[in-house]
Amino acid sequence: MRDSMFHIERLETVTLQNQIRERLVEAMLTGQLPAGSPIPSTRAMAKRLNVSRNTVMIAYQALASDGYLEARERSGFYVSPELRDGMVDTDNEGTTRQSDTIDWSARLRRQPSVQTNIAKPRNWHDYPYPFIYGQADDALFPVADWRDCMRQAMSRKWLDAWTDDQIAEDDPMLVEQLRQRVLTRRGIMAAKDEILVTMGAQNALYILSSLLVKPDTPVAIEDPGYPDVRNIFRLMSSDVRPVPVDNDGARVDRLGDASMVYVTPSHQAPTNATMSLQRRHDLLAWAGKHDALVIEDDYEFETNYLGSPTPALKSLNGSERVLYVGSLSKSLMPGLRMGFMVGPRDLIAEARALRRLMLRHPPGNNQRVVALFLALGHHDALVARLHRTYSSRWKTMGKALEQHFPGWYSAPTFGGTSFWLEGPETLDTRRLTTEALEDGIVIEPGEVYFAEPERGHHHIRLGFSSIPEERIEPGIERLAAIAKKVIAAGA
Repeated sequence: MRDSMFHIERLETVTLQNQIRERLVEAMLTGQLPAGSPIPSTRAMAKRLNVSRNTVMIAYQALASDGYLEARERSGFYVSPELRDGMVDTDNEGTTRQSDTIDWSARLRRQPSVQTNIAKPRNWHDYPYPFIYGQADDALFPVADWRDCMRQAMSRKWLDAWTDDQIAEDDPMLVEQLRQRVLTRRGIMAAKDEILVTMGAQNALYILSSLLVKPDTPVAIEDPGYPDVRNIFRLMSSDVRPVPVDNDGARVDRLGDASMVYVTPSHQAPTNATMSLQRRHDLLAWAGKHDALVIEDDYEFETNYLGSPTPALKSLNGSERVLYVGSLSKSLMPGLRMGFMVGPRDLIAEARALRRLMLRHPPGNNQRVVALFLALGHHDALVARLHRTYSSRWKTMGKALEQHFPGWYSAPTFGGTSFWLEGPETLDTRRLTTEALEDGIVIEPGEVYFAEPERGHHHIRLGFSSIPEERIEPGIERLAAIAKKVIAAGA
């Protein structure tokens, strides 16, 4: 074992010490380095890995401190004899592989893995032209301000805010900041017991569907529309009804006798259409007439570059039937998973009880850090920065598309961080996506947004939130050249 070897890489994200520790721990836990066996000396390991001996020594000492290794005087380091105490021996003869004898397809009541979802390369950062939606540009995020809020949240003054199990309750500071600084911007007045913090908008939508949708509930959704919400409702109901979208948003005259409708009125996903004020009033009137509920997903309302924001449905008269879902993913960071919902207190009480069964409450440290970030004005400053940057990128991308993809899109009346393109019928966006990726361009084919995917074979969604402005025009030009070849091949 003293001659064992492994490989490390010089990565910016992981130190050499941590890599050495990870490789050794993996070897020990998998049994490749048995308990009591010696490991290479610090000198030999340093020579083989081409690192300093001090780097190896620090890694070994840290492993010894954690109980993985023991140092023997004049002999070196050995794997701790107690390392595997309390661990199950996977090599025991009595261990069976239950998965080999169970027909899981027959046991599972639902199989969400077979649904069609948005797919993006995990390493999209590595591509020079990432025209993908929903990802943030970390260069715009105020890391120092966020770190300061984290430091304050970790102080003894607020220790109980994140160390205590709050069971089903939310951070009161965060709820108050959402009321004062987020909801008031949308014209929404809500009491504390009418707000629930969620793990992103997705969590809120799943909770609402679990509480309100029965197997035979007729649910209307926008088409094209958000694929994840379509998948959520299809798990709950056999009667999910796609409703067409025009320049004013979802067609109210096509809602029929649905019991519930999901809409993205401020910024329709994915077409970018903004629901007109008249259409909003028509929608509320329809809900009252049919005793129906409206789920309003108010994402990206901050990215309006062309005028004053339109009022949220929840802020209008007659909005008692509107259940409001919001998220800070687009203005903070997607990975934070911080969202919220607003509704009648009786519904919120049930949503809180269900959330308790699912995850009790979102992490308290995240809630308090976000609350401080809002309270100190950092979020307002970030939104202003994002607005300026995205507005400039939006204009640059609009010009590039007008030059290289004339007639493929209509300029959004709202803004947002993406463009929706409709190419000729001969365009195969699957092939375009594959060939573009080979040239370093990441795009999203549009078929996933349609209830009938074949209808979207010639649509594309191009985002610009995560691509530097100077790469937009060159990337669009390269994409246009590839699109011409694909169209010619399909003609």
